[in-house]
Amino acid sequence: MKATLFADGGSRGNPGPSAYGAVLVDEAGTVVREISAFLGISTNNVAEWSGLIAGLQAALEMGVDEIDVRLDSELVVRQLSGAYRVKQPHLQPLHAKAKSLLRNFANSHVAHVRREQNKEADALVNQVLDTHAKK
Repeated sequence: MKATLFADGGSRGNPGPSAYGAVLVDEAGTVVREISAFLGISTNNVAEWSGLIAGLQAALEMGVDEIDVRLDSELVVRQLSGAYRVKQPHLQPLHAKAKSLLRNFANSHVAHVRREQNKEADALVNQVLDTHAKK
């Protein structure tokens, strides 16, 4: 099975209340899974990595063996490709986990997209943050 993963993360403040969202879409363009969660107080980068990891785990659980990953975080895309190093010690385990998960797919491709092309995942992040802001 082939799918596209749109993942995002965000925090209100850096660090601040943070969340992630991930949307898996099948080859026909149908949303087959949405994942989102509140992370508590964290940084934007932790939220971005967490969204990617959650989406990859969900894809593997669903039996996806080919995945196209779309992220609006150019930093995460460049760190995954090796163009940028992951310097922050607290992000290194997240980077390692994402790389490890990607190795479980027969084929994977990670690309940067503009925020407008990642609307669904971004909306999940904001929905979670708005819900927690009201508590």
